[in-house]
Amino acid sequence: MSKGERILVVDDEEIMCEVLSALLASEGYQIDLARDGAQALRMIREKEYGAILLDLMMPEVDGFQVLEELNRLESHPSAIVLTAYATIEKAVKATRLGAFDFITKPFKNDEILLALKNALEHRRLSEENIRLKQSLQERYSFKNIIGKSAPMQQIFDLVTQVGPTRSTILIHGESGTGKELVAKALHAASTRSEAPFVAVNCGNIPPDLLESEIFGHVRGAYTGATSSKKGLFEVADGGTLFLDEVATISMEIQAKLLRVIQEREFRRLGGLENIKVDVRIIAATNVDLQKSVREGTFREDLYYRLNVIALKIPPLRERSEDIPLLVEHFIQKFAEENEREPCTLDPGALKTLLDYDWPGNVRELENVIERAVVLSSGKVITDDLFPKNLTASLTEGALRFPGDGLPLKERVANYEKALILAALEKTDWNQKKAAQLLAVNATTLSEKLKRLRIKTR
Repeated sequence: MSKGERILVVDDEEIMCEVLSALLASEGYQIDLARDGAQALRMIREKEYGAILLDLMMPEVDGFQVLEELNRLESHPSAIVLTAYATIEKAVKATRLGAFDFITKPFKNDEILLALKNALEHRRLSEENIRLKQSLQERYSFKNIIGKSAPMQQIFDLVTQVGPTRSTILIHGESGTGKELVAKALHAASTRSEAPFVAVNCGNIPPDLLESEIFGHVRGAYTGATSSKKGLFEVADGGTLFLDEVATISMEIQAKLLRVIQEREFRRLGGLENIKVDVRIIAATNVDLQKSVREGTFREDLYYRLNVIALKIPPLRERSEDIPLLVEHFIQKFAEENEREPCTLDPGALKTLLDYDWPGNVRELENVIERAVVLSSGKVITDDLFPKNLTASLTEGALRFPGDGLPLKERVANYEKALILAALEKTDWNQKKAAQLLAVNATTLSEKLKRLRIKTR
């Protein structure tokens, strides 16, 4: 695994550099040599090394100073300290400064090779842990996407069908509909599921920094670039790169993105070396990209490269039958997170949620339920725990219609069914008590159960 890694040997003794260089080269490592600490720091800022074999006692910039400087860099190699003047104090100091191992001269070849192998593995694991923490990596599957409605079932089917392919996918959907969650499901369904899933919201990063974030940079590429840094394409190599709000990318970066898709290679900002990558791209947008193409703000050739497979996530107002399921999921989630007893939702509160138009979609619903769970002092959530804009939406005429209208009959039936189910759940499926909650007689409720095909327990 570690063979082929680039190693930096830093020692002011020529014979020691020659011995270590020959030993490591025979094991398949790539070797660079530095004769003093200052030269070593310059080289580390120019190139990436898996590990550094570092002599402590050197003129001008010694090994301790090198270790101190390494800690200031964004990314640095694992350091193995070598010294002929070993003391406990020096070993402790080197360790506190981040040295992975401390070896005294003269040393055995096997000792060096084992320490180097362990140092490289340690660096690999450290980078993996950082990546996992940054992306909050976990296994994603359909259980993380809640929905029984026909539009969501179609999405599940499409994810199952296209997930295992290499094809680039463009996800359309309003803000808050769960585009990233679907992207993660696509990644989990692919042959790349064990490799990184890396997400970037292109709209949240200033244009002048986005290129460096995606493609990386070399030292000196711009003011403040004190060392080379991998971009997200390199981090995602072998896996999936999710580009959210792709419509916000500048035309200049669009051209570079197109080249990566076509050639599967790119250059870091300020770099001259072509870097090959194997990355699947999933892009997402909440705007009409075809309109952006017509307006000249998005490249037509890039649009067709991204839009190989299009996937549209419906807004929450078009799948209101999923609201009770989502509410139940969020109540359980936030009750556990806040160490609360699970709550139930008052039928009137459910009606309020079903009547609201949800411009912020699932994300807004999640926030509303989290607020209600936290503020609730009992076991029942009532609509007085909701933000005022929810309860005022109908009386103030705030209900909005999508462009193609609303199927009134279907939506009313969904509301009615959801309310009846909530009442039955609240009364432990006692129909008489449920009818009282709903202010209807038992015969009327029985007829509705048959008409709505609700099976009683």
